[in-house]
Amino acid sequence: MAKKKQDARVLDALAATIEKRRGGDPDKSYTAKLLSRGTRQVAKKFAEESGEAVIDAVARDKAGLVRESADVLYHLLVMWADARIKPRQVWAELARREGVSGIAEKAARKTKTPKKARAKARKKPRKR
Repeated sequence: MAKKKQDARVLDALAATIEKRRGGDPDKSYTAKLLSRGTRQVAKKFAEESGEAVIDAVARDKAGLVRESADVLYHLLVMWADARIKPRQVWAELARREGVSGIAEKAARKTKTPKKARAKARKKPRKR
């Protein structure tokens, strides 16, 4: 039996699996089911899992936080897949920021999400 990846490469492998499941049978794949429900449900599930991770962090439940962190990462990758974002795009952004102070990086951001765009995101999406 081959040893499973136990480093960040597992995220690329998971992202590839998520892509393979896109458009699959929702009765056979949780990923296909989640993606078939649309962006709003994908984002809602990510928010739910993030909240559970926060609860475990505050409770100082390390084992719970490890489990919930895995859920958060999975659901983040599903959200990226839904948005057609490739992990390498995020890795490139992280690489761009490497060695830059978080305070300086935030100050250098030129645009904020306009109120109009945020309001539009809150509206119910049209059925696909």
